[in-house]
Amino acid sequence: MWGVGNVSYGLTMRHLGISLGVGVAVGINLVVGTVMPPLLAGQAAVMFQSKSGLYTMAGLLLGVIGVAIVSYAGHQKEIQMRGERMEFNLKLGLILAVLCGFFSAGMAFAINAAGPMSAAALKLGVAPGYAAMPAYVFIMGGGAVVNMSYCFIRLAALKRLSLRDDLSQPKGTLLRNASLAAAGGIMWYLQFFFYAWGQSNIPERLSYVNWMLHMSGYVLFAGIIGLALGEWTGISGKPIRLLWAGIIVIIAAANLVGLGMAS
Repeated sequence: MWGVGNVSYGLTMRHLGISLGVGVAVGINLVVGTVMPPLLAGQAAVMFQSKSGLYTMAGLLLGVIGVAIVSYAGHQKEIQMRGERMEFNLKLGLILAVLCGFFSAGMAFAINAAGPMSAAALKLGVAPGYAAMPAYVFIMGGGAVVNMSYCFIRLAALKRLSLRDDLSQPKGTLLRNASLAAAGGIMWYLQFFFYAWGQSNIPERLSYVNWMLHMSGYVLFAGIIGLALGEWTGISGKPIRLLWAGIIVIIAAANLVGLGMAS
């Protein structure tokens, strides 16, 4: 699931941009990644009959509202950009964002399912902050198979799969591109490296609080980076205000869910 979600994530960024794409995709990921594990564990009644469960449901509803606001901001952006030759495509991008949000929640399922591996690591004397990391070999390995398969199939279909041509570029260009690729991979991995540190300091029954904080931070910084990179340059104030309003609502929803789990 995570591998498919990661592929659709890249395509979402292409057609929606960072600010809007992350807002919608991660907002959906937030909802699915929070609701599905308890449901699969047979805890549906607790979610609707307890104080903490009602907080969680209210937070999820608020999260859906936030996603709707961010999506509407994208619609307003599309109206203002009409006639410009760009890859921004709201309809296609939203479809991809929904797929990304749903399938990327597989990471949350995988981390939850890997609990016995973490427990085994602790018994072997691994420090709590690192106990979850052996499972990453399998979780990210599965996603890597999907990602690499998609990329090589696309390259072959477009007749661009030529190591001779790629490696014939100037050494400076090869070094720069390889360094950027490596930096991207390392920084992406570090999010879950520190996620494991955070999870080790949260009681097991509140483990999804960590996921909520992680996802809400994701939306916040994506919005900032998207604006900083000029994705909304030339767009008048209303869509940008809507974007920030939606981002704030999603972050508030994440923390409301966290408050419910802590109550």
